[in-house]
Amino acid sequence: MLRRTVLLSGLSLAATSAFAFRSVAQTSVGQARLTSVSDGHLVLPESFVIGDLPADEARAIVEAAGFSADGYEPPCNLTLWESGDAKVLFDAGSGSGFMPTAGQIVDSLAAIELTPDDITHVIFTHGHPDHLWGALDDFDEPLFANASHHMGAEEQAYWTDPATLDSIEPERQSFVAGAARRLEVLGSGLVLFGDGDEVMPGIKAVATPGHTPGHMSFRLSDGSETVFVIGDAIGNGHLALARPDWASPADQIPDQGIETRMALLQELAASGERAVGFHLPGGGIGTFGADDGGFTFTQS
Repeated sequence: MLRRTVLLSGLSLAATSAFAFRSVAQTSVGQARLTSVSDGHLVLPESFVIGDLPADEARAIVEAAGFSADGYEPPCNLTLWESGDAKVLFDAGSGSGFMPTAGQIVDSLAAIELTPDDITHVIFTHGHPDHLWGALDDFDEPLFANASHHMGAEEQAYWTDPATLDSIEPERQSFVAGAARRLEVLGSGLVLFGDGDEVMPGIKAVATPGHTPGHMSFRLSDGSETVFVIGDAIGNGHLALARPDWASPADQIPDQGIETRMALLQELAASGERAVGFHLPGGGIGTFGADDGGFTFTQS
């Protein structure tokens, strides 16, 4: 039930060269439709991928999965859920202020004949730049002007707490300033929720902390069918699968990230439930399986 396409979006409607091609995965869930829509990709140094892990072993795992640890380019898969009149976007992408290779959501929506004004709800998994910063346009106004915005209460409190700036690593302090500014603009219009809450009909919040303190995933359902929106709780298609017991340099609370990741992988592998991951390959929709102490991800 999955259709995988390649969308063409130029730098502008008038552009005749320098096009950007991006893959999009799509599946039906009951009468609803889930589409993985690209915001482009990140470019990360090896230190951010491997960190303090055993370098040779970690590099071999990354390269065996078909990636380069040096200059790693993880995709950014935003999830679009269309059910009835609702068009729900999970995360807002990077916007123009984070990396030049990301912030492509407006073009990607245009390629499937949508605009930001068509989005009715934006639900954030967490407050990192590639998930939150795209909530505002270049004039610091909400990009998704007709949408209600939703975030876990613990995550919102973390990024707006003045003490967070002094508690976080220096290289992430810009994350705090950027998140606080965007959440301030969204202000009282930001709807907060907690673990287990039904954010809206068919969308249930599932706390998956570790990547950030209040990271949330979501189980989407229509009738008897479900799909799980992972966010960054399973952050890639290589080390997170082959060695889920290793700390991820991307996680702000590494030990909690390990616990969350291993429990989630075990649950999804046992159930066979479809899932979509923000940084998983090929559009990010697929299923997990157990394999010799680790896990596999199969695009579907």
